Amino acid sequence: QVQLVESGGGLVQPGGSLRLSCAVSGSLSRIYGVAWHRQAPGKERELVAAITWGGDTRLVNSVKDRFSIYRDIDRNTVYLQMNSLKPEDTAVYYCNADIDHSDYWGQGTLVSVSE
Repeated sequence: QVQLVESGGGLVQPGGSLRLSCAVSGSLSRIYGVAWHRQAPGKERELVAAITWGGDTRLVNSVKDRFSIYRDIDRNTVYLQMNSLKPEDTAVYYCNADIDHSDYWGQGTLVSVSE
């Protein structure tokens, strides 16, 4: 059984930083890639950033100058470093992994950006 556990969310002031972690564990065959998505109140879930296990990354335009995504292969963990946070970044952030071409999701972690 595969588990994705997110951590690192919280309340931060505008301009602040947070680092989210997504730890992948369980019966892993091959991890092809991990992505971070977010869902703001009243909005649809959207892709934020993705990384292949080979290290190729992709970030959406709204965050690419502020966020970065990287992975620790030994720990099977993917990180989303978020800098210069804005109130519009407030959302529940979910990680999603492609493991042996099956899709897995974490439970989400809340990020709130407010004064």
